Amino acid sequence: MPDAGCGLPSPNKGQRSAAPLGCPLFSCRVVPCRLARHYPLVISKSPVAPIIQSENVAKVYRIGKVDVPALRGVSFTAEKGEFVSIVGPSGSGKSTLFYILGGLTRASSGRVVIDGADFAQLSDAQRTAMRKHKIGFVFQKFNLLPTLTARDNIEIARVISGRNGSDPAFFNQVTQMLGIAGRLDHRPAEMSGGEQQRVALARALINRPSIVLADEPTGNLDSQNSEIVLRMLREANQKFGQTVLMITHNPEAAEIGDRIIHMRDGHIVRPEEDPQWARH
Repeated sequence: MPDAGCGLPSPNKGQRSAAPLGCPLFSCRVVPCRLARHYPLVISKSPVAPIIQSENVAKVYRIGKVDVPALRGVSFTAEKGEFVSIVGPSGSGKSTLFYILGGLTRASSGRVVIDGADFAQLSDAQRTAMRKHKIGFVFQKFNLLPTLTARDNIEIARVISGRNGSDPAFFNQVTQMLGIAGRLDHRPAEMSGGEQQRVALARALINRPSIVLADEPTGNLDSQNSEIVLRMLREANQKFGQTVLMITHNPEAAEIGDRIIHMRDGHIVRPEEDPQWARH
């Protein structure tokens, strides 16, 4: 993304800050100037336990008589309130990592700790309960219920989570921030793709989760709506203090994060080993 004249120096291509824990695989990049005017990069984090810990996580799928590895020992951490972008070409293991971190599937080996809870030690019911209360999901295809209005698509997340009562003040805050307060009585077919994705983002935020996992949130949007959704995702991250992990194949979208993790062939790799990034 080019400098929009905000007065901040643009980083040189490939510039990144010192990697945490001395590991060169966790590349950090300066937020692009066009977005940095409103969402400055957080340089330091409080010395508390990471909210997400992935330790040597592997996933192998059995297809017929063949074992197909999707993840091959992935290790990283994310701090509370951090915005982490995960990039890589198709087949790099990004989506598999997304499903494991969200408790939607189990790792074949390794350890995943979410907000102090070890997923390997949780039953299916306990993992489901954690998803309902601690994790919000944003998917590429929106996954809105076509017969419900935008308001009901958002509120259904509270019903599913088992929360009693409503929180009108927070509901209004979220929908106004996302610019959909005037579209709440419309059904998905009556809304643009950008509006549908903002409804999906509101649904992910409404239960005040500690973590938001976004899988290609701009994959079905044009460039203008993509920028709007990314800006609002970043604003929600900073306003509500949630940790965001965003899966994307788009280098420009990835640069909105505090930190970029590159994946290839089931591994975390250096930026120069990511073929998409090498062309960026």
